[in-house]
Amino acid sequence: MNPTPPTGPFCQSCGMPLREPADFGTNADGSRSNLYCGFCFRGGSFTDPGITMNEMIDKVAGFLAQMQNMPPGQAKEIAHSFIPQLERWRSK
Repeated sequence: MNPTPPTGPFCQSCGMPLREPADFGTNADGSRSNLYCGFCFRGGSFTDPGITMNEMIDKVAGFLAQMQNMPPGQAKEIAHSFIPQLERWRSK
């Protein structure tokens, strides 16, 4: 059984759905970032600026496997299919 794909908007770093105001990150001036979640982006900066795209894929795959109760290999395939499409990683 495949999980139902969530609807956007999505964090353009990790792909997390941005549903609630608290999900969104913040810009340097304290305003809401419409691109990134609060786990990835706070105060105008990435919370883990040195993370690579492959490390983000592994991190997201771990969350998917746990939260969606899916096999790790399937979670990694899903993460690998969408993380490179996100704005933060497109030019990498």
